[in-house]
Amino acid sequence: MTVEYNIFRTCVILAGGKSLRMGFDKQFLKINNTNLIDNVINKLKYEFDDIVIITNKPNFYSKYNIRVFEDEIAGKGPLSGIHKGLKEAQSKYVYFTACDMPNINLNYIRYMKDIIKKENVHACITKYGNWIEPMNAFYNISILKNVEQYLINGNKAVYFLLKSLNCKYIEEAVAKKFSSNWNMFLNLNTKEDLKVYINEVK
Repeated sequence: MTVEYNIFRTCVILAGGKSLRMGFDKQFLKINNTNLIDNVINKLKYEFDDIVIITNKPNFYSKYNIRVFEDEIAGKGPLSGIHKGLKEAQSKYVYFTACDMPNINLNYIRYMKDIIKKENVHACITKYGNWIEPMNAFYNISILKNVEQYLINGNKAVYFLLKSLNCKYIEEAVAKKFSSNWNMFLNLNTKEDLKVYINEVK
């Protein structure tokens, strides 16, 4: 078993949002008659051999040959999924993305891995101006207790949790060398977002 296998084996796809702006559950999105999440999974298989889905519809994934879980501390947005993903991880660092983020950038994932190998951090996160991108990011399983206590205390903002931890922040200008139009952080939140994306992939 290689060192990298121990460090980076697991990735987690969050698929449990309410999808209020889209009008239907985004984890069931289809592009060209293919489930969007299938494309995400197939891309991630190039870098990870333990793919986990955190979802509020586990029955939908009964035929998938991957591990599927529901939130333990529900109702706290993405951080609920991060908590469960860290708890079920099989590696020191866990890569997180979402089912409505179709543009997996493997080169950027590898870049983050290279950074993490050199620095023992709690998370590797990309900055966007003064804000952050909590997905397309790596989290260390060592923060599980921090996340759990934060949720139990009634909090859910990833941004403020990370401010209390030792994080490596990748500046926006650096990230844009890998994705100049920022589409590796694209979320398909609305039907308009979906129309634009479909036109791009035609």
